[in-house]
Order: sequence, then structure tokens, then C-alpha cells
Amino acid sequence: MRVVFMGTPDFSVPVLDALVVAGHDVVAVYCQPPRPAGRGKKDRPSPVQQRAEALGLTVRYPVSLKTPDAQQEFAALNADIAVVVAYGLILPQVVLDAPRHGCLNIHASLLPRWRGAAPIHRAIMAGDAETGVCIMQMEAGLDTGPVLLREAFDIGAEETTGELHDRLSALGADLIVQALDRLDQLSPQVQPEDGVTYAAKIDKAEARVDWTQPAEDVDRLIRGLSPFPGAWCDVAGERVKLLASRTVPGNAEPGTVLDGFIIACGVGAVEITRAQRQGKKAMSAEDVLRGLDLGTRLY
Repeated sequence: MRVVFMGTPDFSVPVLDALVVAGHDVVAVYCQPPRPAGRGKKDRPSPVQQRAEALGLTVRYPVSLKTPDAQQEFAALNADIAVVVAYGLILPQVVLDAPRHGCLNIHASLLPRWRGAAPIHRAIMAGDAETGVCIMQMEAGLDTGPVLLREAFDIGAEETTGELHDRLSALGADLIVQALDRLDQLSPQVQPEDGVTYAAKIDKAEARVDWTQPAEDVDRLIRGLSPFPGAWCDVAGERVKLLASRTVPGNAEPGTVLDGFIIACGVGAVEITRAQRQGKKAMSAEDVLRGLDLGTRLY
């Protein structure tokens, strides 16, 4: 098929690779424009742009798809279908209608649960037992379109957003190839009205750990915000990111350091297994504690 691919971050790259390996003609790749990054704040191409250019594909990164010129340029591609995954721009109806078979979105949740920007983070933070990928026919609403394919799997007890991200990306790549191969045989299923939730964009204000909360909630916050933006706590005036954890038995005043990197919570305790000090790389809790004194209590 003649495919327009639309995606920007690391999550989207395996999908692009899968489409190429499957033999589809990727006539253009759309992604977000290069952004300032790094210490020098020089414009850095997105992961999708870098991969597309390495594959010799045509890359476009319009600031908007709402202008007549951008819409005409898109329509002129004469695509059979557009595949969209974590692109980052709203697609106007004229763009949604341009490909012969419309636009398919790869969404990293079991719709209608976790429509919106941060479905992976929110699934872990909410304590969901499972998640998965939906291949959805796009329409004007926010992740409201009918679902063509879905596949679910369990979320691991100690799994972080980073780890879940990679599993979902690989599953999305596999499912979209299946969907394109079976497009004429699939029956779109309208999403039910019951069970709709919205995965709001992560606000950095959410990231500070509140030790008065139950250990289960603290653990979910840490794993849900790992690796980005990273839950954190204050240790003697230093902001330390907490990147992996598990719940353990414990009973003391919230914030009390019980043993090693085990911290008492409102109910129970949490053991930090991976962390990152300011200006340093992420490392195991054991390595962090070689150079950091937690004292007797964290706040």
C-alpha cells in the first residue's frame, strides 16, 4: 500500500521500520520539526526524522496541517492510508479524509480507557492490571474512533513506564502490519460509552513523592513516572529521582528510612531499587547509597 507515516518520538520508530520491512511504499514521513536540545540548544531532529532519513524516505515537518498549502501537499501524495502514532499535531478532517482508506492510529491503551496524551504513565499510576494496543480508525474526536484490532497483556508488578513503553511499541508495530494485511476483512468496533477515561498530560508538579500516601500509591507514582519526568524526593537539599521501586512490609512514621533505601509510607513501605542523583547517571540503589547519606527521614 501507499502509506503516509506520521509519528515523532522513539515509540514510533519500530512502527516505521515494520512498515518498511513489510514491503509497504512509505511515500512520505511526517513528524514534528527539529527542536532545541542539549547543552548547546541546537535544533535536534526527532527520532522518527533521523530514522526516516537513514532509510532514504521523504520527510516533512510542517508546523501545522491547517493551512491550504499543507493540506494540498498531503492530498497530492495520493496515499492509500495514513498510519499515525504519537505524531503530536491535530489532523483536520480534510487530512483525515485524504487517504483512500483514511487514517489509522496506533494507541497505547485498551480504548476507551486512557484516551489522550499519556496512556502508558496513567495506566501504571492507576494500578491497572493490564494494558495493550488498539488500532483505531481516526475521526475528529480525541481517540474516539472505532477500533479495528486490539491486543492486551498484563502489566508487571515492578514494571516502569519505560519498560512498558518498549513492549507496547513492539506490539503496535506488529498489529499495524496485521491490520494493513487484513484491512478488507476487519470490522471496526464502535467504542462503548462506558469506561471512558482520559490520560491527561503529565504535569511535573505531580512528580514529588508524598510519603504520607500508601506505599502502593507511592510505588505506582515512581514506576509510572520512570524514566520521565521522574518522581523525586529531597535528600538533604538535593533532588533525587526515584526510578524503580517495589512495595515491602514496614511500619513507621511516613518518610522514615527503615533500612538501606526502604522508606516508610502512610501505610506500608517502599523499597527504591534504582535512582539518580543530580548531575549523575541513573544507578542501582546500592550504588547510590555508597555516596549518599539518607539520614533518618525523608520529606
